[in-house]
Amino acid sequence: MTRPLSPRARTGGLRRTGGDPSRLRRLNAVMTIHALRTQPSCTISDLARLTGLSRPAVEDVVNDLVDQGWAELIGTRAAAMGRPARRYRFRAAARHVLGLDIGAHKIRGVLADLDGTVQAQATVSVQPDLSATRRLSRAGEVMARCLREVDMAPEELSAVAAATTGLVDDRGVVTLATGIADWAGVDVAEWLRGRVPCPVFVENDTKLAAVAEQWRGAARGVEDIVYVLAGLRTAASLIIGGQLHRGTSGSAGEIGLLSETRWGLAQDHLTRWSESRTGGGATDPARAAFDAARLDDPAARAAVRRYSRDLAVGVAMLVLALDPELVVIGGGYSAAGDALLEPLRRELEKRCLRAPNLVRSELGGEAPVYGAIRLALDAVESVAFAQDVPAAVSSIDPEGNARAADL
Repeated sequence: MTRPLSPRARTGGLRRTGGDPSRLRRLNAVMTIHALRTQPSCTISDLARLTGLSRPAVEDVVNDLVDQGWAELIGTRAAAMGRPARRYRFRAAARHVLGLDIGAHKIRGVLADLDGTVQAQATVSVQPDLSATRRLSRAGEVMARCLREVDMAPEELSAVAAATTGLVDDRGVVTLATGIADWAGVDVAEWLRGRVPCPVFVENDTKLAAVAEQWRGAARGVEDIVYVLAGLRTAASLIIGGQLHRGTSGSAGEIGLLSETRWGLAQDHLTRWSESRTGGGATDPARAAFDAARLDDPAARAAVRRYSRDLAVGVAMLVLALDPELVVIGGGYSAAGDALLEPLRRELEKRCLRAPNLVRSELGGEAPVYGAIRLALDAVESVAFAQDVPAAVSSIDPEGNARAADL
């Protein structure tokens, strides 16, 4: 049995207002698409019940969606009286998007349909000292491999979004980057526009990791989230009221820039322990420290405790400022599980009025690229129906390139 969607779910978070009939028709189309995506298939009566629209309005919208390729007729269902009811479903293959994660150590690409189902993927390893020109070239190779896997031309993509390390402004330019050679100042959006004719987006990888965890990870359905990247670098991002919070310049959550948090030095506690035991021979010093702490090695437990204490200072600042429902720990160190979460939880209990719900990322290293896919998917729907730019799009320039804003 189909149940009516909530008012927010019906509109995908958009607000229905009276006035412009063409805008209302576009909004009805978005509502109907959201309803179709919640069910394996629907009749016109099902859609009217789910959206709250009249049956004639739904019939008009569905006919348009079928003509545009967003929905398809899949058959009929016998009715007690009258004609058999026609059944429709959302056509996920109507459009495709591509997400990129351009990092210090790897570049990953994923091509997905409108349900976010992966159709193709590719990954290459890179080094932090690789030049910006060469890094972009390798990213181009990843894009090309994804397209070749499904025999698709760049012109067939509906949107491309890239996650990257560093601060990113609303033009898609990296304004600050550490750990990657000559990456600050790179206009990633302009580079993408030279390769695909569709709307392009660029956003910080930690911010998109938070988007991904809210979409299909540890924070599904949660509206107020602090996401913490814990690994070779430490960073944070914020979801407030269900929306990614970028701030005025895109630097919201970058509390690690304050030396008082010691986020830039926290991992040294783990490295020093490893060096004292292996003479610097461990390929993954942090993992070695967490593994030893799990086995009750006193020195390793002390190193993890000191790391957790430094990490907790910045996390507590964000928790006290935002009072989030959930803190998600992502990044490479999240693989340590309770060996990290338990000491971190104890440190947060000392510093917060209310200890937050602390969970490990479900997506791990895949979070940034899935966040990029989610950003691109939001944009496809917004641009296709010419909404007043909800969710992921702040503006569309004369060449048809949409720019990311607060999700």
